[in-house]
Formats: sequence, C-alpha cells, structure tokens
Amino acid sequence: MMLIDGVKTRQLRRVPDERGFLTEMLRSDWEEFERFGQAYITAAYPGVVKGWHYHKKQTDHFVGVLGMSKVVLFDSRDNSPTKGLLNEFFIGEQNPMLVKIPPLVIHGYKAVGDRMSAIMNFPTELYNYQEPDEFRIPPDSPDIPYDWAVKLG
Repeated sequence: MMLIDGVKTRQLRRVPDERGFLTEMLRSDWEEFERFGQAYITAAYPGVVKGWHYHKKQTDHFVGVLGMSKVVLFDSRDNSPTKGLLNEFFIGEQNPMLVKIPPLVIHGYKAVGDRMSAIMNFPTELYNYQEPDEFRIPPDSPDIPYDWAVKLG
C-alpha cells in the first residue's frame, strides 16, 4: 500500500515468556518519534466509529492495545503529493503496529469484531482545554470517499 505523505508505520514486536509478554510501543530512538506531549487511551465499543477529525499542530502515534481497530486516514491537504489518498490499517492484538499520523491528515477509527477496542496515543502536543487542536468532521461526510461498513468477500 502506498502511504499518505508523512504517514509512517512500524510493526511492533511482542516479546513473550512464561510470565506474559512485553511490547515496546514508541521509543525516542525510533525515526517515528518527534517529541512527547502526553499519552492517553481511547476506546470504542463494537461498531462505533470515532472520527473523522484532524489536528493542525499535533502528530498522533496510534498503537492498538485491546481488541482490533480499523484506523483510516484521508489526505485532503492541498499541497500534498498524496492528496485524495486513503490508508486503512487494522491494528491491535492480532497486529501490533504503530501508526504515525501527521498534522492535517484526517483520521478516525472503528472497533472491529464483537468486543471493545482501545488505542494508545502518544501525541506530540499537550491537549489544550481552552483551544483544542481538534477539528471534527461527520463520519458520513460526502467530502471523504470512505464507507465505514464491513467489507465482505
């Protein structure tokens, strides 16, 4: 898959032993790391779409930590060489992966399967309660050529 300009992914490695496992999610010596703003977890119930939205300043670093999530990105940036491109990733317990989402790339996610999914995010900026860097778009916006429905076959 051709990635949207500025988007990066990293397959994460689980290190299992008889006690359980360890998975590094983001390290300051990885090329995907820019800076640390904060860390938080977001969850969605089965079938719920959390999106669309974008940030003007913030870069997100998503890692699925519970269940499975369908993460979708759309490039609507006028000066981008990948304007109009969509990326779709399935991340979580079955596919441990880091997805780096640059500013102005529209994104959202949906829990897939029959259980809640959760994503850890390590954004580059602190959340500003007075002036949030978050701009929302309805999940069924005609400006984004994507259907959140399950694709069978």
